[in-house]
Amino acid sequence: MKAVQVVTTTGPADIVIRDVDPPTPEPHDVLVEVHSVGVAFPDLLLSRGEYQFKPEPPFTLGVDFAGVVLDPGSPESSGFTVGQRVAGVNLHGGAGEQVANPAIFTFALPDALSYDEGAALPMNYLTALFALEERGSLREGETVLVHGAAGGVGTATLQVAKGLGARTIAVVSTEEKAAFARAAGADEVVVGPDFKDAVKELTRGLGVDVVLDVVGGPAFTDSLRCLAEQGRVLVVGFAAGQGIPEVKVNRLLLGNTDVRGVGWGAYAMTRPGYMQQQWHRLEPMIASGVVRPPIGATYELGDFGRALVDMDERRTLGKSVVRVR
Repeated sequence: MKAVQVVTTTGPADIVIRDVDPPTPEPHDVLVEVHSVGVAFPDLLLSRGEYQFKPEPPFTLGVDFAGVVLDPGSPESSGFTVGQRVAGVNLHGGAGEQVANPAIFTFALPDALSYDEGAALPMNYLTALFALEERGSLREGETVLVHGAAGGVGTATLQVAKGLGARTIAVVSTEEKAAFARAAGADEVVVGPDFKDAVKELTRGLGVDVVLDVVGGPAFTDSLRCLAEQGRVLVVGFAAGQGIPEVKVNRLLLGNTDVRGVGWGAYAMTRPGYMQQQWHRLEPMIASGVVRPPIGATYELGDFGRALVDMDERRTLGKSVVRVR
C-alpha cells in the first residue's frame, strides 16, 4: 500500500510516498481503510525530528484520519463493525491507505459529517474540549478569547466554546481570516495585533474569562491584561515562532488570574477511555450543528509535504486535509 513516510528528518520537503506492507493489527486494534487525513502541526515537527515523540525512520505520518473499518478486531471489545465509518487519532501512522489504530483512539463518525470533516475532528476538537473543560474550567455564560482563531485549533475552540455555552471573541491577523472565523461561529472578531483595547471595549471593561493561546509571542502579555478577575490563560502552543513568553507572576497575584498549560495528547493517551468520553461530549454538539469542522485546503496524497509547508508558512485557514481516496 502507499504511505506518506519520513525517511530522513530533514523537513517536509523530503517527505516521500512509498510502497509499504499493510499494517498488521494488534489484538485491540481496528484496521481502517483511510479516506482522508488531517494535516497537523505534530506532522511538521515529526518531519524535522523536533517532536517530543521521536520514532525511528522510516515511519508513516498522519495524526488524525477518517475512513471505513476493514477489520474491527474483537467486536465485543471494540464495538465496531466491518464497513462502519470512523475517525481516529494517534501519534503517527494515519497517512497511508490503511491504518491499524487502537480501538480506544478510534471513534464512530456521524453520518452528517464527511470523511474530510472526520479527519479534521479528533486532535483539534478533543484538544479544544480538554483545554476549555479540563484545564480552563469554563462555565456557561463566560467569555473566551481565541488567538489564531482562523486556524484548526482556533476554529475548533470557537465551536466547542459555543457548544459549552460561552461567548467567543476571535483574534486574527487579516480581514480574510476574520471572515473565516465569523463563518466558524465567532460572536465577535478583532483584527490585528493591538487587540487589548478592542477586547476591553467588547467586554465593557470587565475583560475575558478565558484566553486560548496557540500563538505565544508578544501577544501573551496583552492576553494577561485582557483577563477578568479569576481569568485563565490556556497555553496550547507557540505558532508565532517568536520565543516562549515569560510570566511576571505579580500580574497573576494582583488579578487572581492563572496561566495553565494544555497538553492534551500526553494526558489523554495515558488514560484509557478518556478520549471516548470526550467524543461522547462532542456528539450532541455535532448533532446540533454547532461543531462542523471548517475545511480550508484539500490536497492529494502526493502533496502531503506541500500541505505541511503551507501550514508552516501560515497560508492555510481552518484544517487542511489530504485525500487518500
